[in-house]
Amino acid sequence: MIGKLKGIVDAIGEDHLILDVGGVGYQVHCSTRTLANLPGPGEALTLWIDTHVRDDAIRLYGFQSELERDWFRLLQTVQGVGARVALAVQSTLSPGDLASAIALQDRGMVARAPGVGPKVASRIVAELRDKAPAYSGAAAAEIGLQRAIGAGLAATPVTDAVSALANLGYSSQQASGAVARALKQAGETADSARLIRLALKELAG
Repeated sequence: MIGKLKGIVDAIGEDHLILDVGGVGYQVHCSTRTLANLPGPGEALTLWIDTHVRDDAIRLYGFQSELERDWFRLLQTVQGVGARVALAVQSTLSPGDLASAIALQDRGMVARAPGVGPKVASRIVAELRDKAPAYSGAAAAEIGLQRAIGAGLAATPVTDAVSALANLGYSSQQASGAVARALKQAGETADSARLIRLALKELAG
């Protein structure tokens, strides 16, 4: 199985690229988010690969980090989610955004992905809820608080602060992330007013 490729970008298509590795051109399918961040033709590129072998074809899926590849695999453990839907989700949401959406049980955010309906989005946030923190990367502390908020277990000052920020027009992900950072700075005993002030500074920065 191919796990990683390092070569030169030969061409970039609508949903794939051709990576020249020692004179062999590999067709690698990627999310639109990944394709948008690629260097141009003639530039060096390293991709983490997930290889799918079928009776009639071998398809390579490429990612710029191991974390993205791990999310691709994790998404496909959900009933009704195959490679196409997993790539659609990753085209719409970064790993951090996806982890936040699952932690907050935000089905609407996941359903923004093309081809992902409400039922599939609900299954994704429900089935991956306990696994999301392990795939959240550097934002693990924020994801932990967002899980508590999504489960209705967060302290009242925290939920009040998140609600206040949401009323100001911030998304649930933005609000909860900012409050998580404010809580780390202010301490567990901070009241909602202090959390709101600190969170607004975080958002303004």
